[in-house]
Amino acid sequence: MRGREAETGSPTATDREERILGIIQTARAKRPKFRDARITMSHGAGGKATSSLIEGLLVPAFASPELERLADAGNVDVGDARLAMTTDSFVVRPLRFPGGSIGELAVNGTVNDLAMAGARPVALTLSLILEEGLEADVLAAEVQAIASAATAAGVRIVSGDTKVVERGACDQMYICTTGIGERDPRAVLSPSALRPDDVLLVSGRIGEHGTAIMLARGEFELGADIGSDTRSLWPAVDGLLAAAGPQLRCLRDATRGGVASVLNELARASGVAMLIREAAVPVHPAVAGASEILGIDPMHVANEGVLVAAVAPEGAQAALEALRAAPGGEQAAVIGSVKTDPPGMVLVETAFGGRRVLDQLVGDPLPRIC
Repeated sequence: MRGREAETGSPTATDREERILGIIQTARAKRPKFRDARITMSHGAGGKATSSLIEGLLVPAFASPELERLADAGNVDVGDARLAMTTDSFVVRPLRFPGGSIGELAVNGTVNDLAMAGARPVALTLSLILEEGLEADVLAAEVQAIASAATAAGVRIVSGDTKVVERGACDQMYICTTGIGERDPRAVLSPSALRPDDVLLVSGRIGEHGTAIMLARGEFELGADIGSDTRSLWPAVDGLLAAAGPQLRCLRDATRGGVASVLNELARASGVAMLIREAAVPVHPAVAGASEILGIDPMHVANEGVLVAAVAPEGAQAALEALRAAPGGEQAAVIGSVKTDPPGMVLVETAFGGRRVLDQLVGDPLPRIC
């Protein structure tokens, strides 16, 4: 190949690809900077704009080693207690959708951030921001949804706050939470722990939550029987820790920005490359169809009950079996592996045998999903 380039004087396709990848790699190696004049909806979508806001403004301002890790929860040690702590806010519209509601999301989203840190969820605080005129029956239904989800997740609501704002100042109801969990001694997890040849898994079919929200809003003339996958992921994590133990490198739940954003964050944090087999990623046919019609990639669509796990090769089979034994994990799959080059990038082997770069979500093509 090199010889032919010398003979013809023109670069080959492989050389052009390497140059393009090198340009992208150089750009991604730079820390995101926050330069926007105003906040837009894309800053909350979980993609590039969100990264620039967090890494370019918030992390430098607070100068916290815990924030530098860009993990789902921070570690807090109090005496002999090894705790994890996280906070979250939920602004989904509509409040109720196939498979769940804002109340269930508030509980499951919070306990899942703790679970991704290897912590067993213990307790939550709850803050309700209510719009003037909200129907009492709607509020009561969400309070019951919160209570039921908390019971299912094994956590207690231990404190809270309620505020009412003028009509039009919020969209019916917003929920803010803080979660505390007990770090499991079996878990030694870090976003920077990935190594070449590690195996990448997802715990189930992707894109169902975001698709359910899109269909529930009725903005697209599409009909599909898709429900949100919202659930607590601690049972899956507990099973992974029992099965893979020290071979488990890192966990992330693929919420805003979908699986694509999670993989890109981990690749950058560890300075590794990732190669994903497109055909191995589990996607419901209705999600694939809706995504194709709307011109979006299911890898960018949000989930509320799917995690991405990186596991050392010797623990991969046990991890896969553990995921498939957990609630909602029947479709768990190995989707790819960690490579050396090009560092910080995620590539996808397409069904046609080619390769493409899997980037973070750009802009805000999806409605509010959490």
